[in-house]
Amino acid sequence: MKKDKYFYLQLVFTLFVCAFLIVPVIMSVMAGLTNNYFVGMKSGLTLRWVEQVWSLYSDTIWLTLQIAVATTLINVLIGVPCAYALSRSKSRWASLFDEILTLPIAIPGMAISLGLILAYGGYSDFRSSWMFILVGHVIFTLPFMVKSVLAVLQSINVRVLEEGAASLGASFWQRFFDVIVPNCKAGIVAGMLMTLTLSIGEFNLTWMLHTPLTKTLPVGLADSYASMRLEISSAYTLIFLCLILPLLVCAQLLNRKPVTNS
Repeated sequence: MKKDKYFYLQLVFTLFVCAFLIVPVIMSVMAGLTNNYFVGMKSGLTLRWVEQVWSLYSDTIWLTLQIAVATTLINVLIGVPCAYALSRSKSRWASLFDEILTLPIAIPGMAISLGLILAYGGYSDFRSSWMFILVGHVIFTLPFMVKSVLAVLQSINVRVLEEGAASLGASFWQRFFDVIVPNCKAGIVAGMLMTLTLSIGEFNLTWMLHTPLTKTLPVGLADSYASMRLEISSAYTLIFLCLILPLLVCAQLLNRKPVTNS
């Protein structure tokens, strides 16, 4: 098929938009790898800014990963049974609960964090620990886990699968772990990747909930841009991208993969 001039105009426009979005990211990354950003590439490449970021902010990186993993585990333990219950129930209350569950997506993160501070800020030990941030991340990311699993469960006939397993003598827990969970594995993995990505990159909610001793990677990144030289901040951005991009790529690949029901 012959391509007309409109195709090439669209291609040029698409490439221009991609360059407009990607070039600033590339420049930021290169700033963290050059000896002097204002001199440019001729000043030479170095990893000393990355090493300096690691020595200054490694605790924020480990804390971010700790919170993200804990958030993901809690979301799996709560979100999968919740999605299963919603897929089985046809009552009005289940629909109402489903709507309430999605509220954290619509409410700004700062509003959620302010509510948590007003409700639990008086408990000083809890307020000053990373568990306080963990609660906020679970509230914010749980709807994504539930929706991912629920979408898969609604695409299969859960009731028929359970009735078939029950007719063979399987107990409720055998039906749940041996039939339901394997059939919604794609939704669980997608929800886990989404939870990890959102938790690692969450700033608004975390900025309100953190303390000087519970600073996460996005908050530390903002502080470095405010108080450090550009090369250090850019090296911090590079580390952030190294954490977040593999998760985004995995999520995209999983979305492209067709779901097969066993």
